[in-house]
This record gives sequence, structure tokens and C-alpha cells, in this order.
Amino acid sequence: MTGQPEGTPVEGVVEWTRGTLDRFVWRGGEVVPYRAEPWPAPVNYGCLPGTLNPADGAEADAVWLGTPLAVGERVTAVPSGLLRLADGDHKVVFGNLEEHHGGDVLALLAWFPPERGARLEGPQAAAAWLASLTAGG
Repeated sequence: MTGQPEGTPVEGVVEWTRGTLDRFVWRGGEVVPYRAEPWPAPVNYGCLPGTLNPADGAEADAVWLGTPLAVGERVTAVPSGLLRLADGDHKVVFGNLEEHHGGDVLALLAWFPPERGARLEGPQAAAAWLASLTAGG
């Protein structure tokens, strides 16, 4: 997974479907129930198996813009951006940033409190950040 150049497809797995409260988590190679959240996810949320984010010691987080995706669905796509957070727990973004800018991207940015300093960067930032990660489980 590490060392991926920009434009390289990355596989992720959906843990939380857009518009739902039921959140799952990737553990031991499968998606298992985690908890019910107080607010529905504004985007599809999941992780990139095979990566390790040093900010939280878990797989790198991913978000997919657009229509709801099923929990457990594996999606292979080229990252379109990086949601950079002040605490280093960045999220790799997939989907058309321009097409969804009026809705999904604004909802994604608003999902994080101001102190987390959420800002969206382009595909080069996503590729560079992914390349900096060490392989995980």
C-alpha cells in the first residue's frame, strides 16, 4: 500500500453508510458492529485495510462522496483528495470533488468541529500522505 503514486487506485471498505446511525468497524479482516451514533453520517465512511495511520494506530480512514454504499462493500478507486486535520487523523477522500462541492464536501467539512481545522486538499496531498504511511494490518 505504501509508496503509491498519484492516480493509483486504492481499496477501501465501507464501515458506515451515508445517512445511517449504525456504525461498523474493520476488525480482524471483517466488518463488525461498533455502535449507534447520535447523528447520521453525512458521507460514506470507512478505512483502507493494509494501512496504518500513526495518529490513531488504526487503518487510514476514508470517505466516499455520493450515493450511499453498503456496509462491508469494498471500493477500489483513485483518491480525489485528502481531508487534512490538525490532529493528524486525516481522511482520504474519494469521489468527484467538483460535482459534490455544494453538498457532500461542505457536509464533510462541517462534520468536524473548528478546533480540528478540517481542510480539503487535492489528490497530490492524498497520494503523498498515503506514501508516508507504514503498512498496517
